Amino acid sequence: MSSFDNCARYRNSSAASGGGAGQCAKEWFDSTQTEPCDEHVYQNTLSIVYDFRLACNEWKRSQIGSIRTIGTMLVQPITGYISDRWGRRVALIINAFNTAWLGLARSFVHSYEWFLITEVLGTSVGAGTYVSCYILVTELVGPKRRVIAGATMSTIYALGQVVLGLVAWGVPAWRPMTRVLFAPLLLVVTYFWLISESVRWLMSKGRYEESETILKRVAKMNKRSLSDKSLQALRATAEAEKLRVKEKPKESWLAIQVIRSPIMLLRCVVSPIVWIGTTLAFQGIIINALNLSGNKYLNYIYVSLVEIPGYWTAILLLDRIGRKPVLIGGFWLCAGCQFAFVFIPSGYNGLSLTLYLVSKYAISTVITSVYVYTTELYPTKYRHSLFAFTSMLGRIGAIVSPLTPALALTVWEHFPSVLFGSFALLSGLLLLLTPETLGIKLPDTMEEAEQSSLRTKNDLSDLC
Repeated sequence: MSSFDNCARYRNSSAASGGGAGQCAKEWFDSTQTEPCDEHVYQNTLSIVYDFRLACNEWKRSQIGSIRTIGTMLVQPITGYISDRWGRRVALIINAFNTAWLGLARSFVHSYEWFLITEVLGTSVGAGTYVSCYILVTELVGPKRRVIAGATMSTIYALGQVVLGLVAWGVPAWRPMTRVLFAPLLLVVTYFWLISESVRWLMSKGRYEESETILKRVAKMNKRSLSDKSLQALRATAEAEKLRVKEKPKESWLAIQVIRSPIMLLRCVVSPIVWIGTTLAFQGIIINALNLSGNKYLNYIYVSLVEIPGYWTAILLLDRIGRKPVLIGGFWLCAGCQFAFVFIPSGYNGLSLTLYLVSKYAISTVITSVYVYTTELYPTKYRHSLFAFTSMLGRIGAIVSPLTPALALTVWEHFPSVLFGSFALLSGLLLLLTPETLGIKLPDTMEEAEQSSLRTKNDLSDLC
């Protein structure tokens, strides 16, 4: 062996190794053969690796992130159903509260198996928080503000990651750190009285009286007033919708409606693959940043901070050049940097870090844009359900990403970079098959969503 192995030792070749106390002669060991260590010495005794004895078990450590992400797949259709049936606000509160109490429960477990169980449970009933909030915010703003709203939420998400890095640095023991992070989430139940339901969702359900009440309250807070003309138009729409609902035949199951529509079927095939490429690269680049040289907390913070200019680049470009050019350009820039990263010789740490951060910047631009773009592809009545379906399948990328450090050790050092780059390249190509949505009015029905593929930007200028 040319260097020490943290997980193996030289085989004892002597039956008479009982020398004096403290003796360990090299003659007792066969340096040509090794065997796994029975026990390990841990440098960090504050982590789950120490508590659950996970040293030299890279796959077990990696499985925590993957199994946790399985829960995010399970929660999406459930959250979508709750959101489309009972409202965006209800879905948000249920998910956030479940995340809080199960996160706190996880800090008290004393076995690897129970840690995994609480991880899966926590995400299975609570990981829909971000999507619920995103849908609610998107439906509160008009077409001209959707990009800013999306980028603002993504920026806050990045700042949350920075706070996570700082908390982990300041409270390195995983049990108290978990409690510090999750306890404040219990206060989310107060949101039921602090925020209003989505007016667009209420109107899609025919609850126009509630919509009118909320709009009046919003106008009052903004020191504005709703004109009689606007209120009359709202009431006329309510009456027309009630009449249409009475006369309308019962709709087919959502899956049948999608299959019968080639346009919507194509979107429901392409969008999940694009999301897989996005989550794989976005999460994978974060996870593998811990393997970069230097302070691991600072590296995590740097990789999180570089997301913010990516989000605001989306703001500058999405409403100027369109959704598709930003998405395709971001995917291909990320792919190019990841492929180039593979060929950087050892010792060029500055260049490697630069390419790594640029690729994270590019995929951050994508992740903001893909939320906006996916929201605009689906109709209001089924938006959260179809969005949840897309997000659920997209979590496959997030499931694979925690395994990439282990793949780098067992397959090839640069395998993760090639994997991220390949999926980013493929995602950019698939987006050539979907429509541009710049400036469109959010579709409310399947028919309107289908028609958006046939309209041009100029045709839609009067709807902005």
